[in-house]
Amino acid sequence: MSDRIMGVIGLTLSGFYLWAASIIPESFMMDAIGPSTFPNIIAVIFGICSIYFIARPDPEPRWPALNRLAEIGFTVLVCLLYAIWLPYLGFLISTALAAAYMSWRLGGKPLASVMIGLGISIGIYVCFKLVLGLSLATGPLGF
Repeated sequence: MSDRIMGVIGLTLSGFYLWAASIIPESFMMDAIGPSTFPNIIAVIFGICSIYFIARPDPEPRWPALNRLAEIGFTVLVCLLYAIWLPYLGFLISTALAAAYMSWRLGGKPLASVMIGLGISIGIYVCFKLVLGLSLATGPLGF
């Protein structure tokens, strides 16, 4: 039953995502596929997965223990804080902090997790900002 409930919630969210993608304003400088193509693809995949959960639920889903649910909750909180702090701390600092936390929770040692967080942050920054020329949130240090 819980799989079907999550499937219905997912299907509702995918419908909302399709609607939100449909109201993305088109710029005068746009590429051939338009700004809503990628969000539409994600919404369709999300909807198909949700329909699968509705049609073929697990007979006896096993829910994680309470401490695992708390870890999931903290990870969701970190993702929300990432979105909130991104404009203030900038891409590099916010991404490094979030990636370091998640690396640590996935079993990394604290120092290694900090190094991984920094590596992920710098690597994505180089790819998106320097190579692709995309605009990323600038932080208090100006990058």
